[in-house]
Amino acid sequence: MFLIKENLLRVKERIERAARKAGRDAAEVKLVAVSKTIEAARIREAIEAGVSALGENYIQEAQKKIEEIGRPVSWHFIGHLQSNKAKYAIRLFDVIHSVDSPPLAEELNRRAEQADRMVKVMIEVNLSKEATKFGTGEEMVFSLARRIQTLRHLSLEGLMTMPPYFDSPEKSRPYYSALRELEERMIKEGIPVKELSMGMSNDFEVAIEEGATFVRVGTAIFGPRS
Repeated sequence: MFLIKENLLRVKERIERAARKAGRDAAEVKLVAVSKTIEAARIREAIEAGVSALGENYIQEAQKKIEEIGRPVSWHFIGHLQSNKAKYAIRLFDVIHSVDSPPLAEELNRRAEQADRMVKVMIEVNLSKEATKFGTGEEMVFSLARRIQTLRHLSLEGLMTMPPYFDSPEKSRPYYSALRELEERMIKEGIPVKELSMGMSNDFEVAIEEGATFVRVGTAIFGPRS
């Protein structure tokens, strides 16, 4: 308990410092504790220590945890989502960060309608153009956003990205800056997005300086994964 509590306190202090440096209110930045591969007992420690949002990458793993832990926090899906898992994602998660195609959006909407739910979603953008990364290309973001706007059971909240891994956090900055600029262009064109999901344990301060409203932090809270 002590280690997670201390780690969480340290992460929150880093968020506050980064926000202050950028002239922002730290309350604008929401922390999603990434709990993939972390057992339920340690997740409960994190919740007791003050975590209010958890991020999971895999449907089956998340389902077991949510059944065991319940919903004292909001659950966010941050991994790659296949259309055939949409019905589970709709039931399990409060926010889905990784919508990357019209067919996936349409299937999520169909399943949300069946469940009589309104689900918050974000568009995942592959700014690095890495073949190993998921996400829609920058040139497709506007058409996907406009399609989502027509879907009655999805609420488009914002954009998400994951840059390549760098040893130096500064090398992530161009990707985060590019996502913020993309958000600004969308707002100018009448697409009212407000959230930027970007930044992880190694670079979330840079992401906050560039406008992140969600940071996805796992290792800095739970320690290295085995």
